Parts: sequence; structure tokens; C-alpha cells
Amino acid sequence: MAETMEAPASPISRHINPWIIAIAVMLSTFMEVLDTTVVNVSLPHIAGSMSATVDEATWALTSYLVANAVILPITGWLATILGRKRLLMMAVTGFTVTSFLCGLAPNLLLLIVFRVLQGACGGALQPISQAVLLESFPRESRGKAMAFWGLGIVVAPMLGPVLGGWLTDSYSWRWVFYVNVPVGIASLVMTELFIFDPSYIRRISERIDYWGIGLLAVGVASLQIVLDKGQEADWFGSHWIVTLAVVSIVALATLVIYELCVGHPVLDLRVFRLRTYSAGVILMSIMGVVLYGSLVMLPIMLQTLLGYTALQAGMAMFPRGLGSFLTMPLVGAIMTRFDPRKLLGVGILACVTSLLLLGSLNLNLGFWNIFWPQFLQGASLAFLFVPLTTLTMDPIPRETMGNATSIFNLMRNLGASIGIATVTTLVARNEQTNTSVLAANFTPGDPRAQASLEMLRRLFLSRGTDAMTANHRAYAGIFAMVQRQAGMLAFNHTYWLLAALFLLMVPLVALMRKPAHGKSSAAIH
Repeated sequence: MAETMEAPASPISRHINPWIIAIAVMLSTFMEVLDTTVVNVSLPHIAGSMSATVDEATWALTSYLVANAVILPITGWLATILGRKRLLMMAVTGFTVTSFLCGLAPNLLLLIVFRVLQGACGGALQPISQAVLLESFPRESRGKAMAFWGLGIVVAPMLGPVLGGWLTDSYSWRWVFYVNVPVGIASLVMTELFIFDPSYIRRISERIDYWGIGLLAVGVASLQIVLDKGQEADWFGSHWIVTLAVVSIVALATLVIYELCVGHPVLDLRVFRLRTYSAGVILMSIMGVVLYGSLVMLPIMLQTLLGYTALQAGMAMFPRGLGSFLTMPLVGAIMTRFDPRKLLGVGILACVTSLLLLGSLNLNLGFWNIFWPQFLQGASLAFLFVPLTTLTMDPIPRETMGNATSIFNLMRNLGASIGIATVTTLVARNEQTNTSVLAANFTPGDPRAQASLEMLRRLFLSRGTDAMTANHRAYAGIFAMVQRQAGMLAFNHTYWLLAALFLLMVPLVALMRKPAHGKSSAAIH
């Protein structure tokens, strides 16, 4: 039989200004989210310094994401075992220490081991900080709180490539990890001083759901590896990808059935009985697919088609962060005056517009062609993230907030992984198809083809190249132009597809109920 022990609330916890708590949890969240993207631009440097290939070095990313995804959904359950404040402090401490160890890693194997530990610690930070923040503010002020917290979730992935590129170029890739240490220490100090477990949070000593934890770990880890390595391994043309996909499907399907039947599940799926929460989780999953998919496409397009460096591509993402930074406080301020469902609809339409604008770009694009779609998309994120989080969590009782935020954040992260895997595959496959189509239409008898070839021949001949070499280079130059145009069309089509997918979110908004800024909802049975 389970034994329940109530942790007494601190007598001073009720006197803590909630905005101080918001800053404390914001630091840890920003640090963790930043680390998911800050390492990306450093991979070639990591590989070079450790005598490894870039493909081998990508396991430093995959290992982090896998460990993060496994821990994330069981954070609510861990908080009932360890206590919320204790778990948060353990996670921040672990993340800070392992960040320092990653910077010291002498070889790739140890770096991957430390990244696994770092991902495991980081997996608890997002849901637990979100739960603490939601509980610290009254319902009518949650919009402002989520706007503040959303700055870290939305802006950090955009600052990551820029900061990572600058630290790597100016100092060393190791500083990409060392930069977490002072932020982690500051977060740890503020957590100790200002965050306390409320009276309704109980530390529970009960039978551990070993089967649930095992099925969850195997299913989520297998799925994350498939999504992260699928394109590189040619998806289902690879036997080990097929094996992991089957393992993931079987494990996750078994997990759902088992968790609905067991008495004390590690993942309480009964929360999906709330219609608003279920619709919100689906919306957040699709949002992860679309937003993270579009986030990863622009730097790739700029670097592969227009010759941008990694740092320049990262800087090109700045308007998106600027749009979010300027709009988040505004949305938080007007949340109590307007129906959040209407604000969410505005965000969807604004984001669809930005995707259509990005889908209309061509190889002659200039600075402002990138700036305004990016700025609009960043502004739309505020209208998406803040109302969606507030609506989804409104019917959740405070006692089960940790479990609900764990699932919510897991689905956003899995949506992000699916989005990134999907867009990279679509762009690669569509580019091949477009190249074949465009090359087939480029015939020697076409006057435009003849004019282009002649122009290139003259260019090479003017540089002192002999006639035969100039002819070969002219054909090679034409094929390179065809490939660039095919790549541009592939990015265009993928942006349009993401816009269409996002537009399908609108009917789900109607399923969500308007927040009732009153008493807490009844517990879920």
C-alpha cells in the first residue's frame, strides 16, 4: 500500500514575488533549450579535434535528444517521489556539472556519455519549471507568466546557432558547454532561495512502475533515434532503422494499454479525458512539426544555395527572435481582455502567411525578403505559444500539473523531431526530382539554353581557358544552375506543405474551452 507524506509548505513561500520565481525557472529553461541548438554549428570543430567524422560527431546531438526525451515524460512522477524543489535542484546541478564535463571531454566516447547524462538532467527542467510557474501565478495572470517563460522557449533556439558559432570561432567549441556553468549556478542559487513546494505537493513512497518506465524508455529512445538518423540511413532502406521503428511502435502501443490498466502509472494518461487538454496537446505537436521544421530549413537553404557561412545563417534568424521578443509581452498583457482562442487563431493565420512568404522566395532574394517573413513568424509565435499553453493547462488541477506539463512538453519535442526529419527528407527527395525534371527540359535546341551556354563559354574563354575546357565548364555551370534552382523549388514546396498543415489546426481550436478564471478544476478520475 502506498504511503503518503505531505511536505509542509514553507511559511515564507506565500510571500515570494511570483516574478522572482519566474526568473529563477526561466534561467534553467533557457539554459536547457539553448543547449539543444547551440552545439549544432560546432559539430565540424568537435569532429576535427577528436579525430572523428561529422557523422560520428552527430551522436553528441542524438544522445542528448534521446536521454532528454526519455526523462521528460516521467518528470511529473519523479516530482512525487523526490519532491518538486529537490528534483529541480538535482536537475539544474546535474545539467551544470555535466556541461562542464562535456567541455573537458578528451574524446568522443566520453563526450557522448556526458551528453547522455546532460540530456537526462535537462529533460526534467522544462516540465518542472513550467509547472512551478503555472502554480505560482493566479489563473488570470498565467498569460503574462507564459509570455515570459515563452521567451526562453522561443528565443533560445534562435540564439543558439549564433552564440555557438561566435563562441566556436572566437574561442573553442568547448566554450559552448562552459557557458552553461554561470547560468546554472545562478539558477541553483535562486531556486534554493525562492522556490518551495506548496502544501498540496506530496512526496509519495509507492510501488515503482518498472514496466511503465522500461516501455517508455525503449519506445521513446527508439523513436528518437529513428527520427534523428532516418534520413542519414535512407530511412526504411536500412534494416536497423526498420528494427528500431518496429520496436518503438510495439513498445509505445504496449505502454498506452499498460498505463491505462495499472494502479499507479508512471505516466497518467487519464488527463486526456479533458477535451481541452487533448486538443491542446495535438495542437502543440503539430506546432512543433511546423515551427521547428521551418526553423531548420532557412539556415540550410541560405548555406547550400546562397553561400552563407554558419554564423551568417544564424544571424539571418535574428528577425524571428526579434518578432517574438517584441510581441510576447504584448500578448501576455492582452490575454485577459480577449478570448485566448481568438488570439490563437490570429497566430495560426499569421504563421501560415509567413510560411507562404518564405515559400515564394527565389535565388535573387535580398535582406528584406528574409527579414519580414521571419519577423512575422516570430511575432506569430507569441500568439501561438502563450494562448495555447494557457488554454491547455487551464482545466488541469494543480496537484496533477507536473504530469500534464511533462506530456505536453514531450509531445512538443517529438513534434519538433518529426518536423526536422520530415523537412530534411522532403527537401532532399524533392531536389532530386526537380533536378531530373529541369534537366530533362534543358535541351540543346532550346534558344535559352544555347544563349546561357554561349555566355558561360565566353566567360571562361575570356579568362584564358582553352575552348574544350571552356565548353566542359559551361555545361558544368549550367548543371550547377539547374541544381540550385531545383533546390530552391524543393524548399518552396516544403514551406507550402507546412503552411497547409498548419492551416489544418484551425478546427482544433474550436474544441478548446474558454478559460474559467475561477476555482481550480476538479481532479481527474
